[in-house]
Amino acid sequence: MVKKIGQDGFDYESMIQKSLKNVVKEILRKTVDQDLQGDHHFYIAFSTTHPSVQIPNHLHNEYPDDMTIVLQHEFWDLAVDDVGFGVTLCFDETDERIYVPFDALISFVDPSVTFGLQFAPIYPESPEKYLPDLRTLEDASTVDSIKESNVVSLDF
Repeated sequence: MVKKIGQDGFDYESMIQKSLKNVVKEILRKTVDQDLQGDHHFYIAFSTTHPSVQIPNHLHNEYPDDMTIVLQHEFWDLAVDDVGFGVTLCFDETDERIYVPFDALISFVDPSVTFGLQFAPIYPESPEKYLPDLRTLEDASTVDSIKESNVVSLDF
């Protein structure tokens, strides 16, 4: 009997994707510690439909499916955690803070060394585990009640 790869319960594709996302995580952590060295700069594409992506409304409206950001000269306060990264970027002369979970990544490219990775975004099976879409909440008391529940706020 011939076994197909993964038939025995190993999800090789998922394991590879996780390992490659750890490469991106390590690169971004080194960037936090050392800034960008030489000509390094990054093009990072991500799905804006992922429930944990946090971008301002106007950016979500402009990029309803996916978005590519560039980390090169004008980015501030890069912070990396185990789940994703936050960064402040300038959009139309306005500084905006965004948060991108690694599961939302589509691609990561450093053209200075011809390095690139592609990913398939991973969406949660149970989206209710994630924060509600605060962009659609209009009542401040609703937002306050959400903050008082089991939601953890991360300030970078």
